[in-house]
Amino acid sequence: MITQNRTWYRLLALLFGFALLAAACGGSDETEAGDDTTASTADGEAMSEEEMAAMDDGPLTVAVVAPSSKEDLAFTQSMVDALNALDRDIDLQITDGTFVVEDAAAAIRGYAEDGVEVIVAHGTQYGGSLAEIAPDFPDTTFIWGTATDTQGLDNVFAYYPAADEGGYVNGILAAGLSTSGQLGVIGPIEAGDAVAYIVGFQNGAESKGAEVSVVYTGSFGDVALAAETATAHLANGADVLTGTAQMVVGAVGVANDAGVPWFGTQANQTALAPDIVVASQVYHWEVVLEEMLALRDSGTIGGQAFEVNLTNGGLVIEFNDGFDLPAELKAEAEATIAGIIDGSISTGA
Repeated sequence: MITQNRTWYRLLALLFGFALLAAACGGSDETEAGDDTTASTADGEAMSEEEMAAMDDGPLTVAVVAPSSKEDLAFTQSMVDALNALDRDIDLQITDGTFVVEDAAAAIRGYAEDGVEVIVAHGTQYGGSLAEIAPDFPDTTFIWGTATDTQGLDNVFAYYPAADEGGYVNGILAAGLSTSGQLGVIGPIEAGDAVAYIVGFQNGAESKGAEVSVVYTGSFGDVALAAETATAHLANGADVLTGTAQMVVGAVGVANDAGVPWFGTQANQTALAPDIVVASQVYHWEVVLEEMLALRDSGTIGGQAFEVNLTNGGLVIEFNDGFDLPAELKAEAEATIAGIIDGSISTGA
């Protein structure tokens, strides 16, 4: 009797297993055939149509093509940080180090051919390439800067920083810290936001009686040349330095070795030399990127230019808490920021 019962139980178990397998296969066939099925969340509740659509859509695909390293603590990193700060689900791809414009153009076109929805061409020098590429992909949104116009392209957004504003504030501070009254500036190629920053810095410093020596190296990325230029400034009596573009890591190293204050721009450069970086003008591109993507959501995929500035929070002066900045100088800097925002102070740029 016991043997018969065991045999019977085994038969029942086998039959039950086959039934489960058939049900599973049947369920799979129904789903693939498109019969009525209801998706559910992890807790078993039915999902709304909006939630199901969101799952189907997935993250927004975004690519950035930039001339220098994504960790340069300058121009390229400012954009990468901004994209990562967006309150959106983004699948981000990065092609950095494209100093050669032809390489950047190939990357931009490649991303467009792959169906990437938003492509950031992060370099003024990419404008000519974009004018040729963007019309071939009318449904793709291209974001280009720094530039003050879209070249008449309906699927291109442009962006530009009012870099003279933070430059002016840094100039005020630099003049206040200098004992020699001589300040040195290391510039890259004389173009774009580099010029704006340097003009603002010079005007701010000169308003306080300092003398400013500006040298453009003719390169965005020559670290050794930036270091040589910084050394020459110090030899000529400068006791405070600043500069712009990704090459400044060389100049910051010289300033650090000499123990002279440094003022940064584009990204927070405190990490390069925590003891001598006083403050950095930081580009928070996310302020205007959010506006661009909101327009794209509503059907406008380009055709507008945006500016980041102290007023809209796209430019922020970030002080290094590790630098012993006199309280009265910091207060003067903050008053200058407020004056630029309310229009009572002009940078002269």
